[in-house]
Formats: sequence, structure tokens, C-alpha cells
Amino acid sequence: MKRSQDLVASSPTQTKKPKVSLDPQTDDESNQWSRVEKRKAKKARKAEAKHDALLPRFLYANGEIVKRKSAIHIDDVRDLVLHIIADAPPPNWVKVENARSIQRVVTLLIPGILPSFLCLPPLPTSATANPNVPLAIPLPSESNTLIPFIASTFSHACPTRAPGDQTRMYSVLGTFFQGPVSGEEKRKRIEARLASERAAGKDPSLYVLTLQEMIENDYPIPSYMADVFEKPPGWVETPRSEHDSILSMPAKRPRVYAVDCEMCMTEDSKELARVCVIDYESGIVIYDKFVKPPKPVTDYLTRWSGITEALLATATITLSDVQAHLLSILAPPGSPTSILVGHSLESDLKALRLCHPLCIDTALIYHHPRGRPLKPGLAWLTKKWCHREIQTRGEGGHDPEEDARACVDLLRLKVQNGAGFGEFKTDYESIFDRMSRASGRGGPGSVKSAVVDLGNPTAMHGAKANTSLGCTTDEEVLERLIQTVPTHEFTFGRFMGLADVLGCKTPRLLISRLIDRPATEGVTPKSTTDAPVPPKSFVEPTPEALLAAQTKLSTHLATLYASLLPRTAVVIFTGHSDPRRMSVLNARKIAFESAIRSGKKAEDIDRSEWWTAADGRELEEEVERAKRGLLFLGIK
Repeated sequence: MKRSQDLVASSPTQTKKPKVSLDPQTDDESNQWSRVEKRKAKKARKAEAKHDALLPRFLYANGEIVKRKSAIHIDDVRDLVLHIIADAPPPNWVKVENARSIQRVVTLLIPGILPSFLCLPPLPTSATANPNVPLAIPLPSESNTLIPFIASTFSHACPTRAPGDQTRMYSVLGTFFQGPVSGEEKRKRIEARLASERAAGKDPSLYVLTLQEMIENDYPIPSYMADVFEKPPGWVETPRSEHDSILSMPAKRPRVYAVDCEMCMTEDSKELARVCVIDYESGIVIYDKFVKPPKPVTDYLTRWSGITEALLATATITLSDVQAHLLSILAPPGSPTSILVGHSLESDLKALRLCHPLCIDTALIYHHPRGRPLKPGLAWLTKKWCHREIQTRGEGGHDPEEDARACVDLLRLKVQNGAGFGEFKTDYESIFDRMSRASGRGGPGSVKSAVVDLGNPTAMHGAKANTSLGCTTDEEVLERLIQTVPTHEFTFGRFMGLADVLGCKTPRLLISRLIDRPATEGVTPKSTTDAPVPPKSFVEPTPEALLAAQTKLSTHLATLYASLLPRTAVVIFTGHSDPRRMSVLNARKIAFESAIRSGKKAEDIDRSEWWTAADGRELEEEVERAKRGLLFLGIK
């Protein structure tokens, strides 16, 4: 809640202005337009005065909160935003008085704000105390709060709970930006899917990526499709076929080929080392060649590629030879352009330095079990839907024929069972899609949204926002928020300076850093022989560094708040608490399990590195602590 303020109502005596007579020489039509504009302006002033009289505010419904089994979830925060800015139903845990008077919503994710920084009481342990009700925040004058802006602006902090299971936290951003569709939208989707399946029959071309999907997933785009990709030297593109026109109905369907490539590292960059192409209809390998890199190899990447020095020693085929052969089968004379299928096919096309217009991506037509924007791994998909295991050669690396054949089988299953096969969370959508359909604020499309975040939000959660701005520092986030908020009904921003000082980054990044591994979704280390033992603790920041980060955050928030227009709702949430101990334990667990999978026996591992039942219980307790975040609600 926002701190209450004394409102002084002023109604100065207004003298009635005398009517101004119109010049008889003025054109009648001009007079008519003048009167219309005056009526519109008067109506707008009345509507504005009505909104000013009905001041909006948030009121927590403690009676409903105590009935819940857990604290407010991140999806509850999302639904609150959608209720204010779009057409979601009102939440039962908080009442929004005069919600339609709210002009804009600014939502900030600020991990690293811990309860102790605001002098909040510890989590109650008494059976008679409910840990989920909002906590009163002491005023700065009554405490030694380290973030005075929050203490002086918000009266309460509402506990929240991050998504996850017993041993992990899931993505807070993913939960906030993805929500269930409405019942009406769900019905429309089912009807559209059934209609498309009836129309397409068993045609694989149903699953060809649209131009927008190719752009969103960083595909190299042929120049005749869109002028968005500039081909570097050495690149080729599949020529446009006259049979691809919708006006020339081809007598036969296009051929479909599965492709998979393996790479090696040279002095300059990664280069193509092997390519395999399989015909979809017959399942026959039509092309499988080792490729001679243009420069000396520095790393064969055998663990992933399966390429060795001996295998590549006899290679005589060059990249240009491969390109010429592929173009001959992808654009056969007198036939429509062939379709390529692969897993994360954009990577293979970049390895081939080839732009192709018709692509099917099994990483997109099948879903990750936790939904978009995560992509499933090929080995997981093959085991889940084809009921067989691939990529089991360990240090021997991948077999491109095996991977390409897996893509063929996955596409066949999709064609046979329909578009809904292999999908999870099909009833979910981006909150920006939901906002774009909202009809309460001027009709569909009237809600403008923006994401201002560190990194490249356009590639992830900000892909469907009207405006998506990437930043490198919190100072830049602040500057762009001040510029963006006035022209958008919904703006999301994130400050990470405090979390960086504390080391409270996302749990997956923390774990990858602790075990010195890349933070790749769905990938766990296969051995611990080349990685350091995960530390048993984390390094606390110095008091000076922590105080500087807290002061800077408070200043940033005060500056942003001062720039906001009246009747702007401010939603600040931390997402989670301190995940560092949880991440240390998870890193130890992963390292131990990886050592066992690599063939080590428990007796060969130092006892201090064992993962025990006691460790498991401690991990579950730390996960519960880490999931607990804070929410602050207010309206300027």
C-alpha cells in the first residue's frame, strides 16, 4: 500500500466568463467546427475531473489472504496487472478501488531487497500467526531502514512465493509474462486448430515457420522474403522458385529433408565439419560428408560433435561444395522448393552459411514442459515421444545421422497426430497478447506496452511488447524508463544492481557459475573431472559496497517516482529472497550426481562431496526460504 497523505481540497471562486459574441463575418462552417471542438474539450475535462475525484487505491483483503495455503504467487501479481490494464477479473486478495481511474501501470522487478533491509520482522513461527499477511513497514524515522524510498512510500510489504518444486525455483520472469488464456480465446484457438488440420490433412508443410517466427528465432532470411539479413561473404541463399507462388498450384508437394551439422573450432571461429541429410519420405541418407575446414583446427569438440582428427584427416569436400550440392536438391528445376527440418535449425543454416525460405524446427513445433520461451532438447524429445534414447555415446559425441533421423521421426509423429501433439501449456499466452485484445481502454490494440531491461529483452520476455529496450546498467534502465513510461499504458523494468552486489542472480546462473559450467537450459555436467569442487559457502559483500548499492537503488526509485504522472500504479516485487545457499546446495547435488553418472563409485569420491539425505532436507528448507519474496503496491 502507498502511504496515506493529507489531501487538501481547494475550490477557488471562479467568475463566470461572459460569452464572446461571434464575428458576423466569420464563416458559418468554421463556427460549427469550433463549437464541436469546444464540446469535445469540455467532455474531456469533465471525464478528467471525474477521475480526479475518484482517487484509486489498493486495499489488501487480509481475510482472503489468510485462507490461502501459501503466500501470494507471482501469477497473482500478473493477474492484478492484467485486471488494471486489460480485462482480467478482479483478484480476491486485494481490492482496487476506482481501477478505471488508473492511467498507467509501472511494474518493477528488483531482486535483492531482503526483509532485513526494511527492518521487517522475521518470518513468524507461531502456529497462531499467519506468515502470508502483509507486513507493516516501519517509517524511516522509526527505524534504520537501508532503502528509505520504499519505507517512506509504501506502508506494507506483502509476502509472495516464487514458482518451483521442492528442490528448485522456476523462472519468475516466465511466470509473470506468460498467463492462461481466457475461455473465449481458448475456444477460438481450438476451432482454428481443427480447421487448419482439416484443411492441411497430413501435409508436413503445415508446420513450416512463418517469416515472423523465423525472425524471432534468429534465422538467416533470404533477401526475397525480407530485407532483414545481410549475407556476409561466403553465404548463399536458395533461389526463389516460380512454383512457390500461391497462384501456381504445384502438381506435387515439395520434398522434405532433415539436416544436422557438426562443428569444430578453427583459428578464427567454428566451422562446418560434417553434414548429414535424410529424405523424409524414404528415410534414406542422401548426403553424409565430412567437410574440410578452411583453416587449421584448434579443437575438434569431440565431446559434442563426435569429430576426431582421424575422421577429418581424409576430408576433401569444402563448404562451397556442400552448398552447391544442397542447392541442387533444395531448388530442383521444375519442382517446388524443398522443405528443411531440423532441431534449432537456425544453427545448422548458420553452419552451412545458407538462407532457406521453408524451414520446420522441432524445437518450436514441440514444446518445453515448462512452456515458452524455453526450448526442449532433442534427446529429451526423442525419449519422451519416440521412446528411444539418442546421444548416449558420452565423450564420443553426437551422431548427425542419429539426430537428423530423430527430427524425421518427430515430424512424422506431429503430422500423424495433429498440431496439438507434443505441446505443453497450450492454453497459455504472453501478457502482451492479452493486453492487445483488451477492449476496456479504447478498444483492441489501444494498450501500449514496453519492456526496459538489462540484456536483450527483445529475444525473450519483451518480444511481443510494443517497445522493447535493452540496457547495460541500472542507470540506463532508469533513463529509458523515464522516457518510456509517459507514452505507454504498461511498462516493465528491472533493476539488478543490488542483486549483483549480493550475488543474488537467477538460481540457474548461480549454479552454473558455482560449478564453472555454461548455463544451458536442460544441460547438466557429464563429469566433474575438469570442474572445480563447488564451494560450501558464498562470499558476503562488504558493508560499504552493500550500503552504496542500497543508496543507489533508493535514489533511482525516488527519481523514477518523481517523474510519474498522477494516477500511475506502481507495482514493485522482488520475485524471491536470497537464493545463494540454495544455489550452493544445488551445485553440490549436481556435481555429485554427475560424478556418479560418469561412472565413478561413491567410494572414489571424497566424503565431503557426497550428497546425503540430510543435504536433501536442508536443500528443501532453503528452497522454501528462497521462494519467499516481497510485493509493494502504490498509486501516485
